Amino acid sequence: MGNGGSEIEEAPIGEVVARLIEEGGESKDAPIGALVGRLIDEGKRYGRAELGLVRAQAEAKAEVVKFPALLLAGAFLFLQAGVVVFGMTIALALATLIGPLAGGLVATLIILSVAGGLAFVAKRKLDGSK
Repeated sequence: MGNGGSEIEEAPIGEVVARLIEEGGESKDAPIGALVGRLIDEGKRYGRAELGLVRAQAEAKAEVVKFPALLLAGAFLFLQAGVVVFGMTIALALATLIGPLAGGLVATLIILSVAGGLAFVAKRKLDGSK
């Protein structure tokens, strides 16, 4: 190739086809099979270059959100611990009124009802967005 591989890798596929057709010498005398083979090779090279670009962009974006995602995961763990402590507090408060077993069961029902209500609202929002 007289023009160099890097120029073809960065060019859109239409320009690659035009360049192959316009090239002098071997291209005019080459059989159509050889031209198609070169076109396929250039297309593969172009595809690999595009894939490398997309991969690099995705890695750069992932690097930006990595630390905030870890902080968010830690916040979720503390939130979950807070819900557990809240449930235990309800159970202990109810245990003085209706007994330990009944207090624990009622606290569990309260926490599960809240979770079910949130899931129901989320499902309605998802069904409504379709």
